[in-house]
Amino acid sequence: MRNNTSRHARILARLALLASLLAVVVIMLGAWTRLVDAGLGCPDWPGCYGFLTVPQDEARMAIANARFPETPVDVQKGWPEMIHRYAAGTLGLVVFGLAAFAFRHRREGLPYRLPLFIALFIVLQGAFGMWTVTLKLWPQVVALHLLGGFTTLSMLALLTLRLRGKQQRAAAGLEKAGPSGRNGFRPWLYGGLVLVVMQIALGAWTAANYAAVACTDLPTCQGEWWPADMDFAHGFDVTQHVGPNYLGGQLTADGRVAIHVTHRLGAVIVLAYFTVFLALLWRRTRRTSMAPHVQLVAVVLMAQIALGLANIVFHIPLSVAVAHNAMGAGLLLSVINLLWRFHQQELPQPADATHTTTIEREVTA
Repeated sequence: MRNNTSRHARILARLALLASLLAVVVIMLGAWTRLVDAGLGCPDWPGCYGFLTVPQDEARMAIANARFPETPVDVQKGWPEMIHRYAAGTLGLVVFGLAAFAFRHRREGLPYRLPLFIALFIVLQGAFGMWTVTLKLWPQVVALHLLGGFTTLSMLALLTLRLRGKQQRAAAGLEKAGPSGRNGFRPWLYGGLVLVVMQIALGAWTAANYAAVACTDLPTCQGEWWPADMDFAHGFDVTQHVGPNYLGGQLTADGRVAIHVTHRLGAVIVLAYFTVFLALLWRRTRRTSMAPHVQLVAVVLMAQIALGLANIVFHIPLSVAVAHNAMGAGLLLSVINLLWRFHQQELPQPADATHTTTIEREVTA
């Protein structure tokens, strides 16, 4: 029985890891689809002009154009959209299989509530994918769909960490994890996670409103440190309804500049926060098993900042922009991983603190 449980836990962990990798691929494909302006490459959902693939022969293209006369077939834009849908559909199947496997073997102690919740969330995410098309790239829906992708990835990564931790404890003959560390760094790490999530949300809003190209110079924006005509009320109006088609964005230039500048300020705040926090944390962890995880956050953060700057300097090249989206996911995962490690082990006390306590006791005695 124990051998079966260990084997099933290993299978579930591999499925969770596969789903996590697929989620990263889906996020990158979504960025690619958006950046090549193919978000409406297929005007219907889930097919493409009523077909399972992009119509390319003359007969099917004639049928497709008759069905959607306002949006004639553009093969070069149809394929990015459909490839993204195929990848998302594959991810959905893997997640459903993961949830079914976990539920089937729930009596063996395998976690099943989180896999079931992820499966339900995938259904909601699919609905947002449909509304992204049917509502013609309405920014509110596009931004929520992007955030939904990062949320799915985060939950899958958390599930993978839980399952791998369970495997490691089983190999060590432990039923539960050791005592969780109660130290002053953890609240700051939660604060960093909140900042990263907020910055990702700003990035999603920037992408949904095509505001990435609103400022093309550094470190100023349109030659000014603080552009005088920025319209924050317009840029962050979540009730906007100025369609009917949002491809390319419908906000005024002043609204887009406000969004872009806010995203830049968010990046500065995240960088400053983590520079101080990681420096302090490194002093406590550089000789512990936590050190590589702290270093990982620092490296990913630097790479993400560099990609963000390269986006502006080189005017949003496709490869750099897709990598920027992927590295945003990487930063989120590295912070989640670090937070998870904090929950699994006690952070050692500094040597000088121990000596101070000993001296005080001796003096008191």
